[in-house]
Amino acid sequence: MSLIDPRAIIDPSAKLAEGVEVGPWSIVGADVEIGEGTVIGPHVVLRGPTRIGRFNRIYQFSSIGEDTPDLKYKGEPTTLVIGDHNVIREGVTIHRGTVQDRGETTLGDHNLIMAYAHIGHDSVIGNHCILVNNTALAGHVHVGDCAILSGYTLVHQYVHIGAHAFSGMGTAIGKDVPAFVTVFGNPAEARSMNFEGMRRRGFSDACMQALRRAYKTVYREGLTVEQALTALEAPAQQHPEVAVFRDSVAQSNRGITR
Repeated sequence: MSLIDPRAIIDPSAKLAEGVEVGPWSIVGADVEIGEGTVIGPHVVLRGPTRIGRFNRIYQFSSIGEDTPDLKYKGEPTTLVIGDHNVIREGVTIHRGTVQDRGETTLGDHNLIMAYAHIGHDSVIGNHCILVNNTALAGHVHVGDCAILSGYTLVHQYVHIGAHAFSGMGTAIGKDVPAFVTVFGNPAEARSMNFEGMRRRGFSDACMQALRRAYKTVYREGLTVEQALTALEAPAQQHPEVAVFRDSVAQSNRGITR
């Protein structure tokens, strides 16, 4: 049974699964689907087309699935897709996509989006990510699994942030951040790798040592990116994590944060 506060406004075309809760003064618009067990707090606005999965928690004053302010957007029926078990805290804004790109903004599973964070149009957030308070992602940003963006991190449009990457407080990111890399500053600079995060997730000492050597190859030996990629070919065959790091460098279109 869904638990809908009588003061909430639910569009007749919205689809709410069993166990959905909607708090007072929230608005669930047309073409919104909400999966089982999801809890929508008070004063939340949900616009469609938006699909929200199971067992999410969305806190008060968030705006989810609104039109993008991108000036190229002309009202096309683009989408937002949110997976399962996400926590979206107070005042978060997440915009739908644009037809100039994917037409869809995507948030995976088990993410924590903290207060007043913003996820721009056509962005793709993986799984188990944390966006700390006031982090802002411009349009077309991709964030890999288990990445952590500290408070007030700013990310330029089209930037890719690799899996397990980490940004310090107030970092302004204008270029791609390879997997596992830690960046700080404005503009962002690479400082090390997210070894503490790796330890918490059970990475072996041998794996972290291989990644440490790979980081030095790219960032400390004075090589060009092409030379570093060549030097990492053999280690990438021995360690899957090094292959992930190498691939994130090789696939960068904007250039990597150095």
